[in-house]
Amino acid sequence: MAAVNGARRPLRLGMVAGEASGDLLASLMLQGLKARWPEVQAEGIGGPRLLAEGFQAWWPAERLSVFGYVDALKQLRSLLRLRRELGDRLLAERPAVFIGVDAPDFNFGLERRLKAQGVRTIHFVCPSIWAWRGERVKTLAEATDHVLCLFPFEPALLARHGIAATFVGHPLADLIPREVPRDAARQQLGLEGEGEVVALLPGSRRSEITHIAPSLLKAAELLAAKRPGLRFVLPVVPGLRGLLEPLVARHIRQADVRLLEGQAHAALAACDLTLIASGTATLEAALFKRPMVVAYRLHWLNHLYMRRKAYLPWISLPNILCQETCVPELVQDALTPEALCEQALAWLDDPARCERLAQRFDALHVQLRQNMAQKAADAVAQVLGA
Repeated sequence: MAAVNGARRPLRLGMVAGEASGDLLASLMLQGLKARWPEVQAEGIGGPRLLAEGFQAWWPAERLSVFGYVDALKQLRSLLRLRRELGDRLLAERPAVFIGVDAPDFNFGLERRLKAQGVRTIHFVCPSIWAWRGERVKTLAEATDHVLCLFPFEPALLARHGIAATFVGHPLADLIPREVPRDAARQQLGLEGEGEVVALLPGSRRSEITHIAPSLLKAAELLAAKRPGLRFVLPVVPGLRGLLEPLVARHIRQADVRLLEGQAHAALAACDLTLIASGTATLEAALFKRPMVVAYRLHWLNHLYMRRKAYLPWISLPNILCQETCVPELVQDALTPEALCEQALAWLDDPARCERLAQRFDALHVQLRQNMAQKAADAVAQVLGA
C-alpha cells in the first residue's frame, strides 16, 4: 500500500510504453515499483513484457509502432484520436502519477494535458536533445514533473533548463551479464562448435525491415561466398515473421540463415559479429561486448529532416556514449551490401581489434549498471512524496 495525498490505498499508475524497447524498459521499471509497492496497479498502453508483470493494457503497444515522420504522418489521425481517448480515460481514472516511457512525440502531448489537469507526470528516457532537436527541451519542461535518465550526463543538462531529473542507469546494463555466456547461448540456439556466427538484426519496426533488412540479407550472401561455413541468425520480432520470410526467400541462396523467434539476446551472446540497425539494439550489442556494423536507412524525407537537426557526428549509441567512432556506421546511400560485407570482414579478420572494443564496452557496462529498477522506484517515490 502507498500513502498518496494522505490516504493509504493501492498505488495506481498510468503508463504508455511503445515498441519493443519501451516495453522492456517499462517492464523492468515496473518490477522495481512492485518491489516497493507490491499492490501497485499500472494501466495504459504496453506490450507483452509489461503484460507479464500484471500491467493492464487498454490498447496494445503496436498501435504506437511507427518509424520516422513519413509513417507518423500517414497514421497521424489515428494516433491523435488514440491519444485523446487515452487522455480522457486517464483524467477520469486520476492515477497517482503518469509515466510516459520514451515515445516522446506521442507522450509529450499527453503528459502536458495531464499535468495541466493536476496529474503528476514522469517521463522515462530523456529525449536525445544532446544529439538533435534540442528545442524539445521546452516541451519537456512543460510536460513533465520529473525525468528518469538512462545516461549519466543528462540530469545536469536538464537542470540548466530547470527540469528535475535523476540518473537511474540503464536497465539493460543490469539485465545483461558482464561475462557473456557465449557457449550457453550457442547451445541454446543449436549453434555448437567453433564456426563463426553473425547475427542479423534489421530492427523491430516494419519500416526498418523494409528499408534495412534487404541490405543485411544481401550482405550475408556476399559474406557466405567469401567465408564458407559462416552461419547467420536473424531474431524475428513477434508479428514480423510474415514480412521477413519473403525477404529471406528473395535474397538468400547459399547463406545459412536461421530465423529465430525473438531471442535477440541469445543471438548477440552467441555471435562473433552483428550487422545491426541503429537503435537500442546497438547498446545491447555493446553490452554483450560484440563488434558490429551499424546500418541505418530512412525514407529520404525523414533522413533530410533528421540530418538538418543533428548535432553529433554519430547516430549509434555506442559511438555517442564513447564519444568516438568505435564501430562503423553505414547511413542512407552508404548502406550497401558491399560496404556491409567489407566492414564485417574487417572485424572478423582482426581479433585484436575486437578485444580492444570488448574492453571499451565493458567499461561502458560498468558505468551504466546502477540497479535501475530500484533507483526508478526511489525517484517515483520522491515525486509522490511517499
